[in-house]
Amino acid sequence: MWMATTLKHLIVDGNNVGRAWGDTGKLWRRDPEAARSQVIETVKVWHDAMGWRVSIVFDGRGAELDVSHPTTDSTFVVAFSPTGVTADSIIEQWVGNSRDAADCVVVTADRELRDTVSALGADTIGSQELRNWIQRAEEGAQRTIDRLRKTQEG
Repeated sequence: MWMATTLKHLIVDGNNVGRAWGDTGKLWRRDPEAARSQVIETVKVWHDAMGWRVSIVFDGRGAELDVSHPTTDSTFVVAFSPTGVTADSIIEQWVGNSRDAADCVVVTADRELRDTVSALGADTIGSQELRNWIQRAEEGAQRTIDRLRKTQEG
């Protein structure tokens, strides 16, 4: 795992990850908007705990690329590709245009996307590996909070 002091950019194939996680995958079939919100909140844990830039890219809605910052932090981005353009295409462009593709970690199970961004120099992981990273980050944050509480109490 990378250290929080390393400037990394986690780029998440939102639809792919959302459908792959059991809880959000089931929700996706009933309420895609709620499932997307759940993916965003879950991935935000990694951003907050590790200090990485995080971009979650979902497949198209609207005529133009829709990029928003759901928090006040500019390093946490949610994007929707334009209608007719896949999130994969946006992710490939972002990796290709990055200062150093080696700083990018793309989360997807899509073999073609993984091959393309790997050829550009990015690392790739699957959705379950991201889930494991997030769990470890949560546990580490909780241990830090517990230590701080003990220090204040003692």
